Amino acid sequence: MAATVRRQRPRRLPCWALVAVLLADLLALSDTLAVMSVDLGSESMKVAIVKPGVPMEIVLNKESRRKTPVTVTLKENERFLGDSAAGMAIKNPKATLRYFQHLLGKQADNPHVALYRDRFPEHELNIDPQRQTVRFQISPELQFSPEEVLGMVLNYSRSLAEDFAEQPIKDAVITVPAFFNQAERRAVLQAARMAGLKVLQLINDNTATALSYGVFRRKDINSTAQNVMFYDMGSGSTVCTIVTYQTVKTKEAGMQPQLQIRGVGFDRTLGGLEMELRLREHLARLFNEQRKGQKAKDVRENPRAMAKLLREANRLKTVLSANADHMAQIEGLMDDVDFKAKVTRVEFEELCADLFERVPGPVQQALQSAEMSLDEIEQVILVGGATRVPKVQEVLLKAVGKEELGKNINADEAAAMGAVYQAAALSKAFKVKPFVVRDAVIYPILVEFTREVEEEPGVRSLKHNKRVLFSRMGPYPQRKVITFNRYSHDFNFHINYGDLGFLGPEDLRVFGSQNLTTVKLKGVGESFKKYPDYESKGIKAHFNLDESGVLSLDRVESVFETLVEDNPEEESTLTKLGNTISSLFGGGTSSDAKENGTDAVQEEEESPTEGSKEEPGEQTELKEETEAPAEDTSQPPPPEPKGAAAPEGEKPDDKGSSDKSEAQPEEKGQSGPEGVPPAPEEEKKQKPARKQKMVEEIGVELAVLDLPDLPEDELARSVQKLEDLTLRDLAKQEREKAANSLEAFIFETQDKLYQPEYQEVSTEEQREEISGKLSAASAWLEDEGFGATTVMLKEKLTELRKLCQGLFFRVEERRKWPERLSALDNLLNHSSIFLKGARLLPEMDQIFTEVEMTTLEKVINDTWAWKNATLAEQAKLPATEKPVLLSKDIEAKMMALDREVQYLLNKAKFTKPRPRPKDKNGTRTEPPLNASAGDQGEKVIPPAGQTEEAKPILEPDKEETAAEPADSEPLELGGPGAESEQKEQTAGQKRPLKNDEL
Repeated sequence: MAATVRRQRPRRLPCWALVAVLLADLLALSDTLAVMSVDLGSESMKVAIVKPGVPMEIVLNKESRRKTPVTVTLKENERFLGDSAAGMAIKNPKATLRYFQHLLGKQADNPHVALYRDRFPEHELNIDPQRQTVRFQISPELQFSPEEVLGMVLNYSRSLAEDFAEQPIKDAVITVPAFFNQAERRAVLQAARMAGLKVLQLINDNTATALSYGVFRRKDINSTAQNVMFYDMGSGSTVCTIVTYQTVKTKEAGMQPQLQIRGVGFDRTLGGLEMELRLREHLARLFNEQRKGQKAKDVRENPRAMAKLLREANRLKTVLSANADHMAQIEGLMDDVDFKAKVTRVEFEELCADLFERVPGPVQQALQSAEMSLDEIEQVILVGGATRVPKVQEVLLKAVGKEELGKNINADEAAAMGAVYQAAALSKAFKVKPFVVRDAVIYPILVEFTREVEEEPGVRSLKHNKRVLFSRMGPYPQRKVITFNRYSHDFNFHINYGDLGFLGPEDLRVFGSQNLTTVKLKGVGESFKKYPDYESKGIKAHFNLDESGVLSLDRVESVFETLVEDNPEEESTLTKLGNTISSLFGGGTSSDAKENGTDAVQEEEESPTEGSKEEPGEQTELKEETEAPAEDTSQPPPPEPKGAAAPEGEKPDDKGSSDKSEAQPEEKGQSGPEGVPPAPEEEKKQKPARKQKMVEEIGVELAVLDLPDLPEDELARSVQKLEDLTLRDLAKQEREKAANSLEAFIFETQDKLYQPEYQEVSTEEQREEISGKLSAASAWLEDEGFGATTVMLKEKLTELRKLCQGLFFRVEERRKWPERLSALDNLLNHSSIFLKGARLLPEMDQIFTEVEMTTLEKVINDTWAWKNATLAEQAKLPATEKPVLLSKDIEAKMMALDREVQYLLNKAKFTKPRPRPKDKNGTRTEPPLNASAGDQGEKVIPPAGQTEEAKPILEPDKEETAAEPADSEPLELGGPGAESEQKEQTAGQKRPLKNDEL
């Protein structure tokens, strides 16, 4: 049998190897078990983490606050972040950067750049000559781009999360406004790269909020669609979103809840910041009026005073949300002059009257994009800090026509919680309940190209064609393919934004360039020369709009096909094998990736329409990317219904049959017999022929038109710049820690020298020497400590600790003596009692050997002797000398004694009792004198006519059965030791009750 096992083991090795690989993968994930999310707001950010044992928790910063200001202070030799930087905004407003996200992805001529200069004139912005973007110039040597500043904030958020999680974190989901375009999203991704973060997804903050709302109300979601409107007014902008919740059937997990973004409306500049700026301007005007006769300077020209006014305006806005009026007061606003003025809520509402008129705007935009009415909205939920302003709620309630506004969500933390749930879903380290998310494209994207057409015989002209790649409010992530059929040489095409008519004139100016990329293809002609005998199936461009909403061109291929003859049986076998492999490995996303977060990625293709007689710009139909000719079939992809018209002679394939839809339009443009059903004889002849597909990669040269990305060398320099700043901050923190430790040690030791327990173990000369060294170190720290390095501070602290080491040791030993000696005495007493009891055991029951008991006795005696001798020797020594009675020696003696006792206790615990010997007649020793007659004959079944005094035995059926073995041995029933012998013979059976026990 052993040989059989050895023969089977090699066959099991692959399974164990697979388990080993899986375990290795799990170990590789051990350093990335925690994931984080960053809800990046204009004014503040919220950070959340998920780690084993900590599901979805908001991170507390160093000040134990749940939200952290998005503020950075940059000086020549130091940097402040978060609350520390917010505190520096008053002292050094020029070096304190806030609301810089408004500059991401925007060139210098953007209206938002001019608006930022107007709001914060203390900042100096210069132009990057390469990208035409702006940079903050703190000093001639210090210049930072908005991406670099954001990278600092993201790196700081990661440090907060790592301190809270107590482990390193690299994976993150970052929230961005839904209205961010391609350039702005790429800028955030570049900032994350500078911070060393691996971005799992850029999730729209409105989508994150909707996900958080749905996750905590999963039980309320059913097959009936529920339309909910989220109105999010933050510090910098306002976004209104219409979300539909319902359960849908998924391939991987059955019926699961889903949220679908149906409509989005926004206002880029409507928020709490604009209200605070209006209040700041009002307070500045009041202060100038108070000093009108004094010929003083305008307070607006003083950056520090304006920073104080902005902080007071923020406080006023919050207080006036709950009170009708409040007194604004600032001590020493400018030129040591205090400011005090009363502001009412009515005045505040008059200052922001035009802002409140813009509140319904995003609601109307969202309804138009969703093609819905207010009657279809079941609930309107408020999100964002600025929605706490009473006038905002009043105007919004009137605009939506509801009885009340929903406030059953955490307006500040909902987006962070939704984003961290998505982070856990995307991470490989966690398994969460699936929640399907279908986000929507805000800005449509199309492909434009020009080609020659022959409208009349001999007359050729150029025609401009447009193909909608990703339509407005279409779902993403999504992959699509567009096919160019009439090109046999190198050509160019353009990727641009589609119809942006839903944006106003001002929003269009802020939006920036509507042209994204020009794509130049190289190698098309060479591919045709390489396969002259093959039939061209067009040039296919593969596009990907990923989970972050960022568009990319994956690859461009030139596809050719030809008919080859093959053995029918061989072809059938290969086809089956190919189908099996396709079913196993085809399909794009894995079930784990698709189970939560986003809907299945749909890979679509635009049908070739160049050969159509209709207008090419209109006769389009998008289809699946996972195309396969009829002879090389794979799994049919999911359906993608589109509203565009089909090419001539082609019907839209609603079922998603890839083979039919791919063959029909391309055969329409090519003359061939494939479109005619063959005769039965011809079909037999054509069966052995199959199509062979050849794919040639085409070179791609991209010219970014909206905003060029940072070159790799520039990005590397930015990463290095941020790393240097981080190392400098860490070195600064280390030096401050060393200086604080040295200073604390000096003060604590000087105080200890006057305490009785320290004076008792030290001489006057010793204390004077220590005190003198401490005073000298304190003077050195005050005079030269500011210029001392971390190494010098640590060396000074080490020197002082070495000087005081003997004093502290003597005090510490004397503190430990009472407790240690008491524990030793208790152990000695218990050990002696245990030894005495062991020696009293009868010889028959003795389980310890004489050697074991002698060894324990020797250890006890030696310990007593050591204790008495050491105490006597210690009593002779003065308290100022090094003690001979040491706590570590006491602990060693206790461990040695305890080890001997535990050995004997464990032996007694696991030793079985010895069986008692029998006498010559086969019976055991005499029973005790007090044993009753009933003890000797308890197993005898009583006769039928027993007396009234003998009560019936419980459970008679079982007892009779148990008594049967006793009847078979009558010699032992009445003899001595019958009870113990009967217990051995009927082990495990219930003992019947005896008469004297009844």
